[in-house]
Order: sequence, then structure tokens, then C-alpha cells
Amino acid sequence: MTASMTRPGKIIAIHLSYASRADQRGRRPAAPSYFFKPASSVGVSGGTVERPAGTELLAFEGEIALVIGTAARHVSLGDAWNHVGWVTASNDLGLYDLRANDKGSNVRSKGGDGYTPLGPGLIDARTVDPAALRVRAWVNGELRQDDTTAGLIFPLAQLVADLSQHFTLEPGDVILTGTPAGSSVIVPGDVVEIEVDAPDAEGSPSSGRLITTVTQGDVPFDEEIGSLPAVDDVQRAEAWGSREEAGLPAEDAAPTAEEAAPALSPELRAKLLEAPTAGLSAQLRKRGHHSCFIDGVSVNIPGSKIVGTAKTLRFVPFREDLFTTHGGGYNAQKRAFDSVDEGEIIVIEARGDATTGTLGDILALRARARGATGVVTDGGVRDFDAVAEIGLPVFSQGAHPSVLGRKHVPWDADITISCGGATVQPGDIIVGDGDGVVVIPPALAEQVADDTLAQEIEDAWIAEQVAAGHPVDGLFPLNAEWRAKYEAATGAASDRGARP
Repeated sequence: MTASMTRPGKIIAIHLSYASRADQRGRRPAAPSYFFKPASSVGVSGGTVERPAGTELLAFEGEIALVIGTAARHVSLGDAWNHVGWVTASNDLGLYDLRANDKGSNVRSKGGDGYTPLGPGLIDARTVDPAALRVRAWVNGELRQDDTTAGLIFPLAQLVADLSQHFTLEPGDVILTGTPAGSSVIVPGDVVEIEVDAPDAEGSPSSGRLITTVTQGDVPFDEEIGSLPAVDDVQRAEAWGSREEAGLPAEDAAPTAEEAAPALSPELRAKLLEAPTAGLSAQLRKRGHHSCFIDGVSVNIPGSKIVGTAKTLRFVPFREDLFTTHGGGYNAQKRAFDSVDEGEIIVIEARGDATTGTLGDILALRARARGATGVVTDGGVRDFDAVAEIGLPVFSQGAHPSVLGRKHVPWDADITISCGGATVQPGDIIVGDGDGVVVIPPALAEQVADDTLAQEIEDAWIAEQVAAGHPVDGLFPLNAEWRAKYEAATGAASDRGARP
């Protein structure tokens, strides 16, 4: 930062603004959204930035920084650029290991000391066209980013006008205007250079190269104070820029429209609500599915029936070092309950251990607020009566007062798990009632539901005959003679040959 630039009072950064970056991320926002960075994150050209101990995903982001010259409050789009005094380069550094903890606020992931180097020079905003600025970034001399403001989704002036609707932009405040595609992970020893210029303007004014060297920190985060670093393949892919760059296997091809259709339509849900699990399990058995039961669980609210798609959560056996890294902060358990969608059922793998709670009333409240249909766990439930009062159906092995950390480490969510002896994948259809819980592969659900309901009609007719005094031999199940009587009485056409 040059001597002519004072320490900013506010640093406001936009989440996503370049079309190239939006295309890379697979989402394009309809309006800009922002986060704040502390003034203590400002750094200077030639300085260093530390990658904290125990982390792996520190990423650079070359950006154009706007420095406010005159106060702006409720300014129009046409007048907004007049309130920008200078343009310079910025590196909006971020630590993806901490991103999940603060979600969109980025307080910890983007707020570290030295995470906003600026400069080295200032370009007079009055001498350049805001639609013709260029930002470039190099890592160890290799060009990684090269884009212009012609590729912005939201023009620079729009950011100034938009922010001025909500608070006063004061002289010296800095707006970080987003990064184009090409941002990636940097490691200790890497040297990052960022330059902003206006190649078509008179004299081709430039900020000069903003140089930052990455160092390795040696002070770990304190597990007793706050959230710990945690990464997964989603964070790795976003930090590196792609799964390929992160060294991850390619994802399967995008599903077809038919494949992408909801596994559980309202019509199918209605059928499954009517179909008993006993009948569903019989139909699954006819199709060779003998391991469809989640054994050993019963519901906390008598008479409850649940139908939904599985959202999975896996606990692994307790181990001190693993609980230190995965048990605290915004762990997999909290993430699962925070992200469950309407109509989903959280299914928890607890290895059949009933001697510890796998959820309590707070998480039950969160699941209920999110619209979850219920929870199935092959472990215990803490705050058992309170969870029932909340009205969230939970199938479990019963009550247990212990908190997390006695037997389990919350390990991962949205993966294939084992629950009560059944394999459950995300998106599998779960049906639970007084007889228990069954897991239905989505591809079989429609036919299984239809045949179960047809069998229910047949069983009701059989029950009438038994009540009238007929013996069950030949009647249950129907032999040829009784089936002919059934079809004559009900008008049902036999499709037994088509059934498994």
C-alpha cells in the first residue's frame, strides 16, 4: 500500500462477479452478494502471508480493488463511478479449510492477517474506463489469471451504487470486485503477483505488480476455543478450481432429464404412505431384496409413519485424535442437520450402539425447521421426550443421556452407510411405520408400491372370507380355485405371471 493510501475503514468483497468464475462454479447469481473483511487483513506488496499449521487449501484470488474517493450514499448507477477515487490490485486470499465454519460470512476463512494485500500503486479512476480494466495473476512466474471487466456479470459502478443503498461508503473504503477463473491453491514458498492495468487507456496506467510470498505457520488452531480446519473433496475442487486440478477423479456425466427427475414424486409418496412396511418388504423379497430392513429401531411417537428420501450421516468409533479433528466446530453431524431438505429423512450409522445419543432436542428442532420428515438411527437418542414433543418422528434404539464424544466421531455425510444391518445410499427411499423401517431402491419404488397396494386389496378380501368362517388352507395364499372366486368378486385381472 502506498503512502498516499490510508488504512481502509471498511473492506467489502463480492462473492461472485466474473462470468468465467461463475461458469467454473456452475452457478450464476442473479444479484451481487457481499462479505466484509477486517482492516487488519490488509497487506503490502513484498509482504508474506502465512498458511496456518494443519491446513492445506490456501488460495489466491487476483482482483481489482476500488478505493472510494468521496462519500457515497444512495448514489445512482450513473453517478456511482464518480465516487471512486482510485483503482489498484488486490489478492483476496482465502483459507478453504475454514470456509464451512462461517458459510458466506467468510470471517475466519478470509479475515486472516495479510489476507488482503493491496497496491503497490494507485490508478486515478477518472483516467480509465471501468469497463476496460484488466486483472492478471502469476504464480511463480506462470500466468494463472487473465481477464477484463468486460467479463463481469455486474459492472463495477453497480457495486458502488448497490452498496450505497445500505450504508455510507466513506473515503478510503475498499471494494474488492471479485476474481475471474484461474484462482487456485498456493503452498509455502510460492510467490504470487497481481497486476491491474488499463491497456487501452492513454499511457496504459498500471498498479504495478503486487507481490506476496507464502510462508508456513507453526501455530495450530486451539481445539478448546473454536472451530478446527476441515476439508472435503468439494472444498478441494473449489479451492483448486476443478476436480482434475485437485487430483480427484472426474465426476460421472451429468444425468439425463429422466435420471434427474425426483425419486419421490408426490404421487409416489402418497402411495407409500398408504402401503404398510410389511407389504413393501414382501414385495422387495419377491424381487430378491432380503436386506432391506433397518433392524432394531422403533419410533418415538406411536402411530407415526414416515416416507422420504435418505440423507445419510456416518459416525465412526471414538478415537481421541480423530475426535479432536472432526468432533468439534461445524462437524459432519451439524452440517447434515443444517442442510437436510424438506421431505428428506436423516439416516445415521451408529454401528447399532444404543449406549450413546446420536442427536438431541436442538438438532431435532433444526431438522424440523428445515422440513425433514424424520430421523432413523441405529443408535440412541438424547433428550428423548423433548424430541418427541417437538413432533419429529425418530426411529432409534431408544433413549440415552450421553452427549457426542462418548462412543462416536461424526465423520461424514451424504455417503453410502450401514444402518441397522441395511445399506443406505443418499436418495434411497425410506419408509417407516409401527412394523419397522425398510429401504427401497428408487428404481423399484413405483412398482413395489403399486404391487403392495394391490396385495393389500387382495388381503382385505381374504380377511373377509376368513371372518366368514372359511379355513385358510387354499385361501391364504389364494390357490387357483380361490383366485378365480376373488377375480370374479372384485373384477381384478390376474397379473401374477408378470410379477416376480
